Amino acid sequence: MTTINQPTISNGDIARPTYLEINLSQLSHNYQAIQQAVAPAVVMPILKANAYGHGLVEIARHLVSLDVPYLGVAFLEEGIMLRQAGIQTPILVMGGIIGNQIPIFLQHDLTITASSVEKLQQIDTAAQQMGVRAKVHLKIDTGMERIGVHYYNAHTLLEAALQCRHCDVEGIYSHFANADAADLTSAQVQLVRFEGVLAFYAERGMPPPRLRHMANSGGILQLPASHLDMVRAGILLYGVYPAAEVARTVAVRPCLSWKSRVVYFKVVPPHHPVSYGSTWQSDHQVRVVTVPVGYGDGYFRRMSDLAEVIIHGRRYPVVGRICMDQLMVNIEWDSAYNNDEVILLGETDGAVITCEELADWAGTIPYEILTNINTRVPRVYVK
Repeated sequence: MTTINQPTISNGDIARPTYLEINLSQLSHNYQAIQQAVAPAVVMPILKANAYGHGLVEIARHLVSLDVPYLGVAFLEEGIMLRQAGIQTPILVMGGIIGNQIPIFLQHDLTITASSVEKLQQIDTAAQQMGVRAKVHLKIDTGMERIGVHYYNAHTLLEAALQCRHCDVEGIYSHFANADAADLTSAQVQLVRFEGVLAFYAERGMPPPRLRHMANSGGILQLPASHLDMVRAGILLYGVYPAAEVARTVAVRPCLSWKSRVVYFKVVPPHHPVSYGSTWQSDHQVRVVTVPVGYGDGYFRRMSDLAEVIIHGRRYPVVGRICMDQLMVNIEWDSAYNNDEVILLGETDGAVITCEELADWAGTIPYEILTNINTRVPRVYVK
């Protein structure tokens, strides 16, 4: 067991009773299941947003032990953190860049997303000045309208890439807007557009860049034709499906459980409101326990009077407003004691609370649930 960014007490336990438990064996299983499903394409795990809340560096280190061929992040800073942690695997930074960042990319041997002719030329110039070769993936916008040259103007970027003398264009990619939907019409249109862009190379009798990639988690599950040379496994890698309606063609399970403990027990009389705003009260005497977790940890305040937790294998409602650091749970007339385990997200004794349920209570999507768990919540890694 490895605990990250958390003081310990004399017996080796973590000091804070609220923590995330990350099952690295399950992460391995998910990666291997995805790899088997998309072969001969390879899998690039996506580690942006603190590896979807699971912990950037520790997750990267484990994946490197599985010999992953590439890692993907959103920002330059994430790539630098991995390099400083000793990760030598190729890393693609997928976000947009500004010119003065380019030398920093090159200093850390990070692969750059070139999303316009101007940016590509800036990369080539910087590489020439520094006496190095830049690794580049070309970004094509086939319908996302985020970054990337439009598919109908893509030839300008591809032609400019052929003129670069200090860039190794390893890849070319696009991104689906709706690959996790039940109706795949939009995604199929995007894929056809990307295939049209790739025809540029065949028309000139030359091979495309060696890594053509477009499939995100939705594409992995629902669009085998989009697997190409590499797929980008994001939320699916961590065992959560990207949408309720998506086809579950790869069997994965969550890697993350969110746990805490009871720190206070009291009997609340009838008509005594609980927490800020006095939004909840019982018409009869109940037992209420306090749990040391709140919206300051990423347990959304919007889930007040909606969420449930598991204690002793049973689900109980969160009552009253969720505070910054604490929440209250109505156990009616059941028993619970200080230090009893509380499951906020995960499974125990046959009872389960899913990421999708938290997302429903918070009025959001599972992605936001995972990526908003604050870094003050320690991550504990188990195999």
